[in-house]
Amino acid sequence: MLRVTFTFYGNLNDFLPARRRNALISMQLTEHAAVKHPIEALGVPHPEVAAILVNRQPVTFTYRLQDSDRVEVYPQEVVHLLPAYLPLRPPTPTPIAFVADTHLGQLAAYLRLLGFDTLYRNDYEDAHLAEIAATEARVLLTRDRGLLKRRMVVHGFCVREADPRLQIVAVLRRFRLKGCVRPWQRCTHCNGLLRTVDKTAVLDRLQPKTRRYYDAFQECATCGQVYWQGSHFTQMAAFVAAVLEQL
Repeated sequence: MLRVTFTFYGNLNDFLPARRRNALISMQLTEHAAVKHPIEALGVPHPEVAAILVNRQPVTFTYRLQDSDRVEVYPQEVVHLLPAYLPLRPPTPTPIAFVADTHLGQLAAYLRLLGFDTLYRNDYEDAHLAEIAATEARVLLTRDRGLLKRRMVVHGFCVREADPRLQIVAVLRRFRLKGCVRPWQRCTHCNGLLRTVDKTAVLDRLQPKTRRYYDAFQECATCGQVYWQGSHFTQMAAFVAAVLEQL
């Protein structure tokens, strides 16, 4: 029987029961398990973990625990404070791309609005989401910690907030994407890229007032959705500005 202690730092405590947050957690193990397994058994999905120290020495998820080990587990937000640590996964792919689970439709639309490649459908199964994230090198966004614990998921983020306006800020902060925001480049409906089109090419799809008052248009190269800077554009631009101010 092995006795091991765990300490979780920063927002990793979000995944722990209240009585275990910011506290020393003692566990008894029957075998020399890889450190990843008890971390997830305690409730913390592996994509949320950025660094692990055992007895103050950096290790990876494959480290086999020994009796009396003292394990410290860190999120991305605080790893810059450590004197040394071992990367637990490859760097996040550049440019970043996302896949959002079925409960995050509005977040997906906001990410597309800001120019980020974001796959979303409301009928994706969990296994399919994990497969897409792994095979297409996408960051999996979800509120389901069980989905993030799937072995094949490499890059992921558990969205804590319920309000999509808070969710988008949290995602952009987590991946430090302020400088990557490029609004008005993707279709918020299907994720396709937008292209500038001549008014005559979309004239038959415009309402009479739109035909009369607007001359600049974009069209989605995938689904054909037409965009223009109508009365709604001021509100959307204000939203983008408000998001950027919070980063």
